[in-house]
Amino acid sequence: MAEPSAATQSHSISSSSFGAEPSAPGGGGSPGACPALGTKSCSSSCADSFVSSSSSQPVSLFSTSQVHDLIFWRDVKKTGFVFGTTLIMLLSLAAFSVISVVSYLILALLSVTISFRIYKSVIQAVQKSEEGHPFKAYLDVDITLSSEAFHNYMNAAMVHINRALKLIIRLFLVEDLVDSLKLAVFMWLMTYVGAVFNGITLLILAELLIFSVPIVYEKYKTQIDHYVGIARDQTKSIVEKIQAKLPGIAKKKAE
Repeated sequence: MAEPSAATQSHSISSSSFGAEPSAPGGGGSPGACPALGTKSCSSSCADSFVSSSSSQPVSLFSTSQVHDLIFWRDVKKTGFVFGTTLIMLLSLAAFSVISVVSYLILALLSVTISFRIYKSVIQAVQKSEEGHPFKAYLDVDITLSSEAFHNYMNAAMVHINRALKLIIRLFLVEDLVDSLKLAVFMWLMTYVGAVFNGITLLILAELLIFSVPIVYEKYKTQIDHYVGIARDQTKSIVEKIQAKLPGIAKKKAE
């Protein structure tokens, strides 16, 4: 009587163990497990697929928050490096030609990299070590631009180009007389600016303003907003008076 019960018990254990295997591929197993691969291989394959899918998305070089932190001097060392480097380059362009500045920059960069390469080679020969190329980590970086990312960048650029073309046509074909007159007055003032400053000088002044005005505005925001509001109200009243006297503008507003 004991033998049949033992056989029955062993049969039930074996059947339950066999019945547990098919539940692994379905929802009965551990979450995230893959059939015939195991949990470890599944997680690695899922990570590889995630990396490959995310790498197809275009990555912008500078985000808005990074530019904001840069011009507001959130990181003094980083902002100082960018500001000093660009200012020295612009001053060099003001004193020398573009070809000379580019040539000197490339020679300086090559001097640093070649000297470091020779130094590491001598150190490895003296210490008899096999560290390899000192720039191997940078040489192995994949910097290729995929066709999808290129098309995304081109599509984003085309949006701005089309917007600029539409604005140029609207201003030169006098869709709005006031806007075209504003452009004419601005260009007339720029003729006097061009007689005093050249392009490089204007770029230097623009850089100084970009790295100084935002931080000053952040510090004296209340006072600046007060005076800007007064100037805006006066300018608006003057523009309204001019629009009321110009032919065709008052009629358009009445319609």
